[in-house]
Amino acid sequence: MDKFLDKLKIFRKKYGFELISFLVVNLFKLEKIFYTCKCINYPKVKCIFAMWHAHQCGVFSCNQHRKTCIMVSSSQDGEIISRAANAVGVETVRGSKTRGGVKASLELIKRIQTDDVNGALTIDGPRGPNRIVKKGIVEIAKVANIPIVPCVYWSPQKRFLKFKSWDSFRFPLIGTKLVMVFGDPIYLPENATNDDIEKVRKETEDNLNSLYKDLKENYYKYLKQ
Repeated sequence: MDKFLDKLKIFRKKYGFELISFLVVNLFKLEKIFYTCKCINYPKVKCIFAMWHAHQCGVFSCNQHRKTCIMVSSSQDGEIISRAANAVGVETVRGSKTRGGVKASLELIKRIQTDDVNGALTIDGPRGPNRIVKKGIVEIAKVANIPIVPCVYWSPQKRFLKFKSWDSFRFPLIGTKLVMVFGDPIYLPENATNDDIEKVRKETEDNLNSLYKDLKENYYKYLKQ
């Protein structure tokens, strides 16, 4: 994803911010029409989705039963991603660990509590380590009083635009048949302690790895459901 954003910066400087925003937004709209994403075990309860940074396109492409609000970087490149997400029906709050993160977290919590939306967070972003869950999502879930739902997506097809980034980000192209699997809700105990937060953080990480392994082994079975 970082390589992708670096390329966006170069292109933006040469051709202008609004032009690149227009192109990315319309690419997302076009791709939304021409690739499919089958959702398995979509949660019935309001929750916050835990997903790897490389899997954020799953949220953008999945048919949603409830609106999703995701935290996006407050940088200019984050503005491009935010516009693209909004274009396909995903709401956003702006901030990251290094820039406006506390304010964005509070805004996300408020949106979850007051609106009919699920939250979503890339648990290993913005720059890794890859597939290591950070405790921020657990703290947000604790304050918002909602469970965490791990989710992964995958397709064995080769129709992906690939980037040599720390998270091995792939953008699905026209004709890709994705499957996105949602895990069971992970609830925090009432009055959760720091030990409880670490336990849930580790449980979320383990569940993401298990879900991904299961999806890759049973992709075609899920596709037929």
